[in-house]
Amino acid sequence: MEKLILLLSVIMLNMSCSNAQQVEFSKEALSNKLINADGSETNLKKILKKHKGKTVVIEVWASWCSDCVKNMPNIKEFQTAYPNTDFVFLSCDKTPEAWAKGIEKHELVGEHYLIPEGMKGAFAKSINLDWIPRYIIIDKTGKIALYKAIETDKEKVNTLLKSLN
Repeated sequence: MEKLILLLSVIMLNMSCSNAQQVEFSKEALSNKLINADGSETNLKKILKKHKGKTVVIEVWASWCSDCVKNMPNIKEFQTAYPNTDFVFLSCDKTPEAWAKGIEKHELVGEHYLIPEGMKGAFAKSINLDWIPRYIIIDKTGKIALYKAIETDKEKVNTLLKSLN
């Protein structure tokens, strides 16, 4: 009965967000350049391929973003509650140095990539980025389960992760 209620909640949640919901990334989003921690180039398609068969939480953030910093305890709670979920952080920091300092300062565990043009560039436009922190959740089949959530959507994210794990 509990699983049925949870399933109905997720369905209702998805229906209420259907205007912003996408189930696949655009070709542009998959192919736009991102930077690895070692400075080499990659893209979202390669990143998602590494996590095939896993639930993935992508958080778009920046070390200069006060809402992102306030949200750090929430992301750490999710990591503790869902240890079989992979966490990928995409930073909108302006420099690799600020990005690296932010990861270290906030002790962020997961994979880290830099969006080279920040919130105004091609990658940000390709995912309709208008606010950070932003969550995108990928299910085990590789489909987008939640395309657009922000820090105030903590319960929505938690409910969805519970159903996907």
